[in-house]
Amino acid sequence: MIGTVEQGDERGCGTVSEHQAITTAKEAADHELILAFGRLQGAANRLEYILGRALEVECGISHLMFEVLLILGRAGTPGLSMRAVAQEQVLTTGGATRLVDRMEAAGLVARVESPADRRGKLVSLTALGEETAVRAARVHAENIRRHFVEPLPADHRAQFAEDLRILSHAARDTLPRLP
Repeated sequence: MIGTVEQGDERGCGTVSEHQAITTAKEAADHELILAFGRLQGAANRLEYILGRALEVECGISHLMFEVLLILGRAGTPGLSMRAVAQEQVLTTGGATRLVDRMEAAGLVARVESPADRRGKLVSLTALGEETAVRAARVHAENIRRHFVEPLPADHRAQFAEDLRILSHAARDTLPRLP
């Protein structure tokens, strides 16, 4: 069980649980909250590698490209602005531009005129992008089932998914909006 955070740390570096004051590096390394978050990060990093590598090998795209294909698929026509893509992926607009440039060169996306602003461009899926999103989603869903769902006890899966949704939304709502 993860303890509650209650007492302020006299050094001004956050708060610690009353029952788990950290006074040594060993206590820091063994702190239940730090261990729990480390396990979450470790699992996420390993799964990102496993699932991302499978997308690269089986579909020829990076996990980040797949995420952009999903964002654009969810948005539908006419597409999204580069700023919206950047905000959805927590990228700088420059990073999103470079990624979209690579995806456009691969024929997955196209920049199209914005119906609302003649000066603006939107990013939309091409037919190849749509096909790639579908093929990659099938591969990804199977790998998620195998590496993310099956290791969990069946009676914990729905609650775990809901807990992840809550954490994701709380983190999203804490992030500052990109300019």
